[in-house]
Formats: sequence, C-alpha cells, structure tokens
Amino acid sequence: MMDDTSLRMLQLKMEGYCCSQIIMVIALEAQGKTNAELVRATGGLCFGAGMSGEVCGALSGGACLISLYGGKGSGEEKADLRLPSMMNELVEWFREGPAATYGGMRCDDILTRHPDKSACGPMVAATYAKAMEILAAQGLAPSGPGNT
Repeated sequence: MMDDTSLRMLQLKMEGYCCSQIIMVIALEAQGKTNAELVRATGGLCFGAGMSGEVCGALSGGACLISLYGGKGSGEEKADLRLPSMMNELVEWFREGPAATYGGMRCDDILTRHPDKSACGPMVAATYAKAMEILAAQGLAPSGPGNT
C-alpha cells in the first residue's frame, strides 16, 4: 500500500511532471506553498538536465530540495554553512543506494536498464525521503503533510 506522499508523487507523474519537479512540488506543498516559477525552473533538470541524459533528476531534485532550505535566496541571506556537507551526504547516499540498485547516477544509464521507467518512482520517493531526513537532522525541514 502506498503512503500519501507516494500517491501524490504518482499523481504528479500522471500530470506530466518529471522527477526533479515532483520532488520540488512535494517540498513546496510540505511548506503549504506553491511556486509555479520554481517548479518550471526545476523542469530544466528533467531527463538528466536539459534532457541530456546526464545526472538523474531524482538526485538533482533532491539537491534542489536541500538548497531550498539551506541555500542563499536573497542578497541579505547567506547559505547555511552545513549546505556542502548536506549535499555530500545526499550524493554519497544516492551513489551507494539508488544508483547502485538501479544502474547509475545518470538518467540514461538508469533508463537503459529500466526503459519502462520502473526505477524512477522508487528513486524519487527514496531521494525525497532522504533529503528530508538530512534536513530534519539539521533542524531545517518543516513538519507537516508530505514529510513522512
């Protein structure tokens, strides 16, 4: 049985959002927000960044999620000093977990092994959960719907 977040991710996929966008929409919803411009911008990461087949959108979307909370967003702000270590933790986890399980860190490599995109849903769900876990460990993630 799927949890509410997984069901929402499936719904977003059916609406035509890509992996990176799904992570961002869920993250924004967890904050009680919408931001069409930000979701549209994360579309540039679809299918390996610019549809190049390079870095997996689940990973790049997870990195964007961490940066949503820890990155610099205005002239007055500074990036959280923990941002590099949080990003490193996400990338290492992805390399040792989803990438090892599903065939790589590149969208093309994953889709070569799973042309039906059956790997994408589990990778997106796991990466979202891991990014939220990393943020929560630093006291940065919101509590509420979508953070399970």
